Amino acid sequence: MRFTRTLALAATAAAAISLGAGIPAAVAAPTDVDSGAPSYQEFASSTYRDVDGGYVVNGDELISSQTDLRAFYDRLIGLDTPTDGLIVNTVNGADDKWSASQVGNLTYCVSTKFGTRHDDVVAAMQSGAALWESASSKIDFVHVSSADSSCTTRNKSVLFSVEPVNTSQYIARAFFPSSPDRQMNVLVDDSIWSSGAWTPTNIIGHELGHTLGFRHEHTRPESGTCFEDSNWRPLTPYDSSSIMHYPQCNGTSGDLSMTSTDRAGVVALYGN
Repeated sequence: MRFTRTLALAATAAAAISLGAGIPAAVAAPTDVDSGAPSYQEFASSTYRDVDGGYVVNGDELISSQTDLRAFYDRLIGLDTPTDGLIVNTVNGADDKWSASQVGNLTYCVSTKFGTRHDDVVAAMQSGAALWESASSKIDFVHVSSADSSCTTRNKSVLFSVEPVNTSQYIARAFFPSSPDRQMNVLVDDSIWSSGAWTPTNIIGHELGHTLGFRHEHTRPESGTCFEDSNWRPLTPYDSSSIMHYPQCNGTSGDLSMTSTDRAGVVALYGN
């Protein structure tokens, strides 16, 4: 299937869903690009550049450099989609996942710059992480509270940081295991506390799904909209209610809760 639907969505990913490896604030309508895809220069200039220099596409997914952005663009306008719940990101055909030893020690800090919301973010991280940890005993997110006062990507005592951001482009955004160290952070906007049916637990849960390597479920052809790219491998049958499926993209769950199919996909990738 030639890409004909959402190159424009990828370019305006910051406005896609209010979550973000980010949840955006509102999803742009799918666009048919058969009649004339934007040039790479047009695509790049309209793609949101985040506070750490990366590019945010697909609502909340991070691309690290201009070289990677060009490769992403080329895939969007030229590749077919796979025809097969949960899907894992791939890099050069290999699963984008943590090693068995690392996935059991996913250390993080929560910045004290969240101020009075610090404890709330700590709680949301713990409950969001528990969604994945309960699916597989191999997964363990570990809060290193001693690092909270100097919680940035430069802090080498943790694998990743959780930091506040002030943006209207997304509610939160994360990273994939293959992301460079300088972009291994989960950024959270204050709008996470006013996102209606999307609870902070489920929003953070969605983002932590990206940190484990899981892609947006709605990039599958079964969704019928919001196609992103073909760099993924199916782990389960399509799940329109997946925690990784934007409700705005023909999803059937309004609250981003985790499903039994999601849990099966976690086990398929990381084990029981």
